Amino acid sequence: MKRIEPIDIALLEKVSRLAAASPRLRRNHNFHASEADGCNRLLNAIEPGSYVRPHCHLDAAKDETLLILCGKLGVLEFDSAGKLSATAELEPAGQTVGINVPHGTFHSVVALAPGTVFFEAKAGPYTPLLPSELAHWAPEEGGTAAAHYLEWMCRRFD
Repeated sequence: MKRIEPIDIALLEKVSRLAAASPRLRRNHNFHASEADGCNRLLNAIEPGSYVRPHCHLDAAKDETLLILCGKLGVLEFDSAGKLSATAELEPAGQTVGINVPHGTFHSVVALAPGTVFFEAKAGPYTPLLPSELAHWAPEEGGTAAAHYLEWMCRRFD
């Protein structure tokens, strides 16, 4: 029988340490038993310097909800041509602690503080992003272009 799994400071610190040690500076901690589950629920730890290429989820069931637990997260929304259309700063006990991203909406996130962890939920099963879901106007992960684009995204929160 599965037991209750607390989401406590020790777990948040553990997943943050794993993210900081990861080459991509991020790490998931899944609560769903399998990627095939009908609902994917996870902690997503991200450190400053991690580049998440703007993307969307085309599946009508894949609206995505993010709730900040610690640190500070910048969320960026883009139109289909890559023009920035909105930003939000998520911070525990701040003005905005969560956001819902409708399917088909191009978005990305940036860690604005070390130890940033958010809870994410969206419909399963998990499927890797399709090429049509990746923003063609944003650089691929890795390399100088991605680093410059990440700097540009972070400056939206100065």
